[in-house]
Amino acid sequence: MIRIPFNRPFATGDELDYIRAAIATPKFSGDGKFTADCHRLLEESLGVAKAFLTSSCTHALEMAAFLLNLGPDDEVILPSFTFTSTANAFVLRGARPVFVDIRTDTLNIDEKRIEDRITKHTKAIFLVHYAGVGCEMEAIMAIARRHGLAVVEDNAHGLYGKYRDRYLGTFGELAAVSFHETKNFSCGEGGALLMNDTRFIERAEIIREKGTDRSRFFRGEVDKYNWVDIGSSYLPSDLLAAFLRAQLEHREQIQSARQRLWENYMRELSGWAADNGVRLPTIPPECEQSYHMFYLILPSLDSRQALISHLSQREIFAVFHYLPLHLSPMGRTFGGREGVCPLTEKLAERLLRLPFYTGMTDSEQTQVIDAVCAFRC
Repeated sequence: MIRIPFNRPFATGDELDYIRAAIATPKFSGDGKFTADCHRLLEESLGVAKAFLTSSCTHALEMAAFLLNLGPDDEVILPSFTFTSTANAFVLRGARPVFVDIRTDTLNIDEKRIEDRITKHTKAIFLVHYAGVGCEMEAIMAIARRHGLAVVEDNAHGLYGKYRDRYLGTFGELAAVSFHETKNFSCGEGGALLMNDTRFIERAEIIREKGTDRSRFFRGEVDKYNWVDIGSSYLPSDLLAAFLRAQLEHREQIQSARQRLWENYMRELSGWAADNGVRLPTIPPECEQSYHMFYLILPSLDSRQALISHLSQREIFAVFHYLPLHLSPMGRTFGGREGVCPLTEKLAERLLRLPFYTGMTDSEQTQVIDAVCAFRC
């Protein structure tokens, strides 16, 4: 029996009212009123040219691969320390992943290692803002310009985080965000494709609508709709969008609560961490994080596993995170092997994520902190 879970979904209080309103409308499939509301909220708050809700962040990344016309002759640079969706999005199109190691401080892709992996086949960089802390975007965008590469931001963790006072997800041509139940803003399952390059908007609408121009038909721009391009079914139900609208409208409340929890972990665990050789998260001064997670870097794999067991005995559920993609069975088929990304290999086996969710009570957090502080590495 777990007394304190790793995650607990949060509701603002308006979700059910909005879902009832969606049910009362003549249309609650994709692209209804609440979907349009979410598009507007994202576009206005972030300043992006266009936002399209999708049924997951994975699907938003897949749309990005479609829009960039990635195929079997192409290579895509990405960090090995990420979820499988970052790679699957373009591997499904036949493109080859080229894994790059991470920085030791932020655990983001190491921008200094990117250029060495670029070849004549490289077409794009898919980067990840790990834990909602921005990658070194000035350097990465400069590299992309020098080599004529597209940049896609996998911003599943970082909605409303910033790099040099600019929102994450607004640097690359395209960006994907997640509304999975573990994210700051959730509708259970969902995502969005953010578009900073207006050249992609019209085609994205078609790809998202199963390769048809049905949206133009609904707007009265054509008298019938046709199959005009490749595509798939990427629209979420308007019921999910109704739930999400409440979350986005309360974004300041949600972010404030998460900031307080994160800062409390940092303050209360700093002494214990120093005494036990444990690293806490690093936030560079040019970054404003999204307060997505709180993690520890333990001295060794054994100490990481021991702390997980220690917390579990106290009915507290803590977890590790990504396994290096280059060492996975699929990653090895693309040339992955030990030593390719040594920092990823070293840090991934020592990282532990503590329970962290918007509705976490002071009592729950105190129990976690007390349990961690009772552990000795």
